[in-house]
Amino acid sequence: MAARAAGGSDGVPGEDAPLLDDLMPWSVRPLRTGRSWVVAPDAGSLEARWERLVRAPDAERERLFRVTRSRTPRTAVAALPGQATGTGRFDRETGPCPRPVRILHGPFDEQWLLPDHRLIDAARPELWRVADGHQFFAVEHGYVPRDTGPALSVTALLPDGHSSAGRPGRIRPLYRRPGGGEPNLAPGLLALLRARHGEAVTERSVLAWTLAAARHSPAGCVVPLPADTARWSAGVELGRELLRLHLRGARGGERPRLPGGHRPYVRATVPPVPAALEYDPADGVLLLGTGRISPVPAGAWEFRVGGVRMLELWFERRTTAVGAADMDGLEAVRPRAWPQEWTSELLELITVLALLAELRPRQEDLAGGPQITAGELRAAGVLPVPAPARRPASVLGHREEGPDGQFALL
Repeated sequence: MAARAAGGSDGVPGEDAPLLDDLMPWSVRPLRTGRSWVVAPDAGSLEARWERLVRAPDAERERLFRVTRSRTPRTAVAALPGQATGTGRFDRETGPCPRPVRILHGPFDEQWLLPDHRLIDAARPELWRVADGHQFFAVEHGYVPRDTGPALSVTALLPDGHSSAGRPGRIRPLYRRPGGGEPNLAPGLLALLRARHGEAVTERSVLAWTLAAARHSPAGCVVPLPADTARWSAGVELGRELLRLHLRGARGGERPRLPGGHRPYVRATVPPVPAALEYDPADGVLLLGTGRISPVPAGAWEFRVGGVRMLELWFERRTTAVGAADMDGLEAVRPRAWPQEWTSELLELITVLALLAELRPRQEDLAGGPQITAGELRAAGVLPVPAPARRPASVLGHREEGPDGQFALL
């Protein structure tokens, strides 16, 4: 995709700012599970769902499975890279539940997934091949008109790319190969930025700048590149702060913490079945039924992606009552009472959103000033991006189990 004029989207009317699609050219579409029961906020529910499914009689297993055109209990598929799961037909499965994996289920919501390829319509194996201890994933948030929320998230977890509103964005790994090999950047981009801003520019600093500076636009996610080194350095420093918050302690970082006196605490225990989530702005209190958490800054409560409040969406996904049609489905297998770990996760999410909201004005200050335009990138030969850079890299010498235990060399 060629870079297009962004108009005033980046605060510089008339500038030809590049798109993220050109700066990080290899991207993958969001996962498509095909059945909602393979994802859950707690790992225990997934294990219980598996046990119910594999113990069910044939006709019941077919119904619980939730057949789609892509997957039935008789579909034979390869194992997901890095996952030791069965590859025989699922209707013959009697073994133990595969270990659930932690994923990012849409922006800022860490959940669990059953990593069995037989249960997922489109699992995007190319993502699993490069998901290791060196990888970072940039996840675009689909464009929604008048959305003032962030355009991008970064995670060390495997993201499913689920969108809270609007059309889903793309998933862009920072590295094209396992082990942190071959940055997923337009060929020549690093050299150009080093010539402008110094040899300290790395793919990690490009990711940090991108996280801080990315903007929504109708044409796609726009990433203005500064010509001024002082502004580049300030943006990279800010981006590293944002990255630390998004990662929540992953990759050896510190877990986010608000300063003393501002940290949220449980003032009244969350009830077993909290009926509603409300916010008292006067006292800075988050109410979960009779449960009370404070102090909760307004910035955390109002934090939105795609126009959707993240705290409300997080709560809804954990408490929405199962409809009558689904009461005997696998989605109904869930905790009967609010688990303590959800309260801990909620406290951390409040902290992350509050700190991100505090940094938002600094992100807005990055707009403006002279830029390295898409025209300059074209003149330097960085754009247009060659077609191979938009495709997955080959993974050689890596054995993956195919259907019914056969192995393939990729």
